Amino acid sequence: MFNFDVRKFDIYRKVPKDLTQPTVTGAIISMSCMVFMLLLFASEMRHFMAGEIVSELFVDDAGDQTERIPVFLKLTLPRLKCEFVGLDIQDDLGRHEVGFVEDIRKAPIGEEGCLFEARFLINKIPGNFHVSTHSATTQPDNIDFAHIIHELRFGDKIDNPNVPGTFNPLYDRKKLDGNSLESYDYVMKIVPSIYEDGRKVTAYQYTYAFRKYVSFGHGGRVVPALWFRYDLAPLTVKYYVKRPPFYSFITTVCAIIGGTFTVAGIIDSCIFTASELFHKFQLVVGHSIRCTHASAFPYDVRWFQSSK
Repeated sequence: MFNFDVRKFDIYRKVPKDLTQPTVTGAIISMSCMVFMLLLFASEMRHFMAGEIVSELFVDDAGDQTERIPVFLKLTLPRLKCEFVGLDIQDDLGRHEVGFVEDIRKAPIGEEGCLFEARFLINKIPGNFHVSTHSATTQPDNIDFAHIIHELRFGDKIDNPNVPGTFNPLYDRKKLDGNSLESYDYVMKIVPSIYEDGRKVTAYQYTYAFRKYVSFGHGGRVVPALWFRYDLAPLTVKYYVKRPPFYSFITTVCAIIGGTFTVAGIIDSCIFTASELFHKFQLVVGHSIRCTHASAFPYDVRWFQSSK
């Protein structure tokens, strides 16, 4: 009663193998397609797994003013001995520490140089910290703050090199052409930055302006120093990894497979058609040559030989 064949709806009709014709060109195109699709698939998989780092900007909430920012400073003073070098910290809340000694490391370099390294905390308000000889019991005869800054970092360190920003713009900053009268001043604008990728990392990027000068007071020339003045921007930059949805990845893979096979089929069809036309042309040319030869010599050579 219900004589209905569902196979009528099959749009992918199968061709028997004995009706198909394999070719060397088709095999080369097929292998090239497989390699090409594998490369594109690997690229899309890498992009899907790695994601894209995007950023957002929002107004910072000052929050608890007792919160502090960790700072790491590492520099070389090639013309000043370690025994004279110290760190002073000041800010607008009245903090004033001369000769900060917690987590300070000093290593002599040569006869008159010093590698200075410090880790400390600053309040989230405008202030400054400076490397000076103010805490030394005796002052050296020649105070030369020529310097090489290896690193100045605020907050945590972001290990992902793909995160944009200027988190250590003073890296390898050299100032060696000064004299013993000059002070050096770095004025920095600090921007809080958050990076999220499974865990939250709070770092601070900054820009700076530089000047050098000779300072004088009521008592004469002021002892030079290496100053780092900072102020915080009221904005925060948030970085996070955004990965495309899984259906987008599947759609891209299907497009790669379908597009590659479609283009490969067109190329193979064009090559096969051109090859067939070339073979037919060869057959026509060969047949024309034979016909021309036959019309030029209408008699059989054997007939001449027998007539003799």
